[in-house]
Amino acid sequence: MECQKEKNEAQCTCTYPGCPRHGLCCQCIAYHRSKNQMVACYFKPEVERTYDRSMQNFLSQFR
Repeated sequence: MECQKEKNEAQCTCTYPGCPRHGLCCQCIAYHRSKNQMVACYFKPEVERTYDRSMQNFLSQFR
């Protein structure tokens, strides 16, 4: 499967400046999974901007 980085970048919700994985979904998922975290696209915009990718922060959006 060919990476569609440009297409992915247009939809990427990560606001972390200089992220080397921006638009590279497979790398982003692998990176955050290795740290037991969620990826930015699972967070509401105001929560994503905190850069806290923890599962606890993810679940707090729904309380």
